[in-house]
Amino acid sequence: MYTMSLAVAALMDYGSYYGYRSSGGNYGKYLLLFLAMIIIPLIAQINVKATFSKYSKVNNSRGLTADQVARMILDSNGLHNIRIEHISGNLSDHFDPSSNVVRLSDTVYGQTSVAAIGVAAHECGHACQHAENYGPILLRTKLVPITNICSRFWYLVLIIGCILSSLTIGTPLIYLSIAMFAAVVVFQIVTLPCEFNASDRALKTLERDGILEMAEVPHAQKVLKAAALTYVASLVSSMIQLLRLLLSVRRR
Repeated sequence: MYTMSLAVAALMDYGSYYGYRSSGGNYGKYLLLFLAMIIIPLIAQINVKATFSKYSKVNNSRGLTADQVARMILDSNGLHNIRIEHISGNLSDHFDPSSNVVRLSDTVYGQTSVAAIGVAAHECGHACQHAENYGPILLRTKLVPITNICSRFWYLVLIIGCILSSLTIGTPLIYLSIAMFAAVVVFQIVTLPCEFNASDRALKTLERDGILEMAEVPHAQKVLKAAALTYVASLVSSMIQLLRLLLSVRRR
């Protein structure tokens, strides 16, 4: 969705999607917003990769692997029914509530670094959220179906609306596409407390259960903080895109 969002944004900058061409001053503002959309998430991604790479070289003193820690956390919370699976990829870790599975990637599963253990504990935090019926995670789950539709098709509706802009149906389609993109932004807003809460649960568990030494917890914290900032950056970028869309319609 994010890549397509940038593609549509680029087309907006180089064309007259809404029946006008920006003056030099307005074009400069749109260009700055477009650059911000690219740079902010890029910085966040570079930061999380660099932070994870740094603390991937720091092994925990107990010699536990991330999947072992995940099993310990799940069992200590009575979640014996939740499985742990190894999946391919780099930081593609996630909890699947529909299958009750915590999936850990190549860079996490079987690894003994404090970075890997922090990520595994974070995903277990999501499992605990579902088990406890944590409000924001329940709302997020309910929003998933409509968000999937909106994130996949909002730009198609926008393009069709622009093509048919000379007809009566064009403008309503443009507004519909913006509403669909706004739904994606709402989903991202709801996601933030879920991510921060999962990280908070992870860090408290790692410290309380003595899984990591006191000196190791801050390392895991830095990894999880960097990961959380990617969600913040993505939200900021999407809000900028939404602003661009609204400004474009207003100009029209």
